[in-house]
Amino acid sequence: MMIRRISLGCASCHLCFVCDTAIKCANTAHTIWQYPVPMKKETQGRTDLYIGSWLKSQPRDKVILATKLCGYSERSAYIRDNAKVLRVDAVNIRESVEKSLKRLGTDYIDLLQIHWPDRYVPLFGEFFYDYSKWRPSVPIVEQLEAFQELINEGKVRYIGVSNETSYGVMEFVHAAKVEGLPKIVSIQNSYSLLVRCHLETDLLEVCHPNNCNIGILSYSPLAGGALTGKYLVLDSEAARKGRLNHFPGYMQRYNDSLAREATVKYVEVAKKHGLTPVQLAFGFVRDRPFMTSSIVGATSLEQLKEDIDAFVTTKRPLPAEVMADVENIFKRYKDPSFL
Repeated sequence: MMIRRISLGCASCHLCFVCDTAIKCANTAHTIWQYPVPMKKETQGRTDLYIGSWLKSQPRDKVILATKLCGYSERSAYIRDNAKVLRVDAVNIRESVEKSLKRLGTDYIDLLQIHWPDRYVPLFGEFFYDYSKWRPSVPIVEQLEAFQELINEGKVRYIGVSNETSYGVMEFVHAAKVEGLPKIVSIQNSYSLLVRCHLETDLLEVCHPNNCNIGILSYSPLAGGALTGKYLVLDSEAARKGRLNHFPGYMQRYNDSLAREATVKYVEVAKKHGLTPVQLAFGFVRDRPFMTSSIVGATSLEQLKEDIDAFVTTKRPLPAEVMADVENIFKRYKDPSFL
């Protein structure tokens, strides 16, 4: 499966003209059971319906559809029939896929990903592993066997993971090799100027083409929009309308004091070198030699055009002096958005 260096993320995708614009540069659309976000019972799955409506007018073989199924969750059981706790087991995997196919109006999913693991892992801003939170989990072999059935039926082409750790990737790869089951082809984790350490310290070694050969997909390259700099001016219209303020508490880790301080420094670097903050943020992620594809999202057509233009037209690679300034800031702040 060949995907382009830029993909469309649909967490806030509400209108199909967004897809029409993005598909000229990105051949992959990422949707999830919970979209749009922040997640609500009454809106979950709605983005699938929008994508499905748009997809009817497109040649299916020209679009790569990537979606996810929910990991362990006690809060989101409403998305399944008669479930009290969501698990990554055969029943939930199949129900998730069948419902996604129906909403999307398609016969198959190109890339099916586990949104987060069935086992406990630190998630969404958490940094340290808490020994006390370990819990029994669905065996990875059982998960892969469920995926194998769906692949055999032609409903899924490839599988991947998301918000996963090096341990998890190794377990999936090992189980697939030993049991003759489908191998994961990708991992989708957060990666940006504000979130680097988790990926760069050990996941890169695991995913290297000469090791496990796992494609790396980055989400939130703008750190929820924080790296645009729009939240630095508190009373600006852009800040007031932005998701981090419009939905109190949503991705708050990107808007806290230390992350804000680092963002100020990155915005200054961009201005110093004649770049916009968006160009710097996207250029940084785009130019990483290990990056398979970067997922770009937007809440308006104007934002999407700016994002795609920044990704496509910004000088590549970013000049050495730009990267030197970026690394100097990183040495001081590391990953300031971790809780």
